[in-house]
Amino acid sequence: MEIAIIADDTKKELITQLCIAYCGILSKHSICATSTTGAYISEATGLKIEKLLSGTHGGEQQIASRIAFDEIDVLFYFRAANPYKEKDASFRMDIEQNLLRLCDVHNVPVATNIATAEIIVTALDRGELDYRNFINPRSEYNIKKRNLKF
Repeated sequence: MEIAIIADDTKKELITQLCIAYCGILSKHSICATSTTGAYISEATGLKIEKLLSGTHGGEQQIASRIAFDEIDVLFYFRAANPYKEKDASFRMDIEQNLLRLCDVHNVPVATNIATAEIIVTALDRGELDYRNFINPRSEYNIKKRNLKF
């Protein structure tokens, strides 16, 4: 499974703790994350993480693109609990809404808090999200299927 992780600065410690707790399960999957979040998690857990651009420099859009192409199977998106007070708050909210909309359109399970993330991680471990293998073009199932055609 392909797991994408985005965490606001105020949530990086929390997502890192989740990854430490479930390192054994997560190590069986491919993980990508925005740059700083990926660095935090990788340093704390030793997990191999593909680091994308930082969230504010396009990392969130990179993940959104992968969701749109069915290349992401699960999204952990730990957002700030307080509304943005930045001058570009409406832009940030548009990015968040777009990510969540794409997850709805492409049936990608998304966790925005620790409770939901734990449910998704344990479901991954039990194989309850394996249906995503039939959707994701980068899954082992679909790669084998394409190779058999030639």
